[in-house]
Amino acid sequence: MSAPPPSSDALAKIGDLAAGAGLRRVHLLSWRDLEDVEAGGSEVHAAEVARHWAAAGVDVTWRSSFASGHPAVASRDGYRVIRRAGRYLVFPRAALAELAGRHGPSDGLLEIWNGMPFFSPLWYRGPRVVMLHHVHAEMWNMVLGEDNPTLAKVGETIERRVAPPVYRRSRIVTPSESARDEIVSLLRIPSRQIDVVHNGLSHAFGPGGTKTAHPSVVAVARLVPVKRHDLLIRAAAVARERVPDLRLTIVGEGYERERLHAVIRELDAESWVRLTGWVDEDEVVRLYQEAWVAASASAREGWGLSLTEAAACGTPAVATRIAGHADAVHEGISGLLAGGTASELGGALAAVLLDPARCAELAEGALARAADLSWETTALGLMRVLAREAERSRR
Repeated sequence: MSAPPPSSDALAKIGDLAAGAGLRRVHLLSWRDLEDVEAGGSEVHAAEVARHWAAAGVDVTWRSSFASGHPAVASRDGYRVIRRAGRYLVFPRAALAELAGRHGPSDGLLEIWNGMPFFSPLWYRGPRVVMLHHVHAEMWNMVLGEDNPTLAKVGETIERRVAPPVYRRSRIVTPSESARDEIVSLLRIPSRQIDVVHNGLSHAFGPGGTKTAHPSVVAVARLVPVKRHDLLIRAAAVARERVPDLRLTIVGEGYERERLHAVIRELDAESWVRLTGWVDEDEVVRLYQEAWVAASASAREGWGLSLTEAAACGTPAVATRIAGHADAVHEGISGLLAGGTASELGGALAAVLLDPARCAELAEGALARAADLSWETTALGLMRVLAREAERSRR
């Protein structure tokens, strides 16, 4: 499904802000590109911002690591994409390329700090904004601890001890108030340096379709440890003790697929748990619309994009009570938040699925929650922050 063009009003505002601040050319640095097999919400966010800025007349160049099967240089949605270097070398090589001017001149920089930073305060002298979706914290051990505990320790040390002093005077943007509070408490970056710009929503997500005849739960996320799909499967098994015809669909791809299949076999859940793998956006919309509940057992999020996508389709959320989810879901209005155990999450799932009136009420609240969100507003908010930094630099 191709993305609809942004609204002319939003584009005019973005274009006026950029022109007034002298931001004709903006470079964006991120760990991964949208075409990467492991791309997730952070890459969707970056792609929407780049698309809207480019449509508003800004010359945008996005630099990331190499994406298998895709050319090193390409155009997408009106902006340039440069994919070079591997998972680890992209950080020094992207910085050196910027210093050498190999990406061309720029009037501003958007750095996406996704666990490992590019350390842009040390080498970029123009207007600069850092997008930090959330603190990774225990994610380092969840992802690397078993196979490479030394690298996990290095990553955690850089995030918690080395990077914060470097970025203490940088302008940070994060998608939720709760994520901002964690950045302040865990990284000790002053609150005055942090702006909150909520994530948006694609116009592709909307109500429609028919709910399944049986109680159904859908989760959309990469199959990686931080998403804790194993916990969600166990929570669904707890809920099935009270909702025996419950079925769970997990949408996404990732290296945890075999481990999740093992959990499914352990629980004898092959008949009611389905791993779809990657599906296109049309199918994701259909699955959201059909489900009674959208769920997430994630340990770390800056927002909870799948939950607001589902909300736009009229499907309430049941999710872990973590930073990000606390803002994406209006608790008791558009969904329920629960503790991080199978018993707590399973109990919340059963509470919604067994009460049709409550489920319908939460669905109405979900639609109202999603109505406030758009990628136009997100792109405008980020440009507003970058333009403010450009004006400050001039002064």
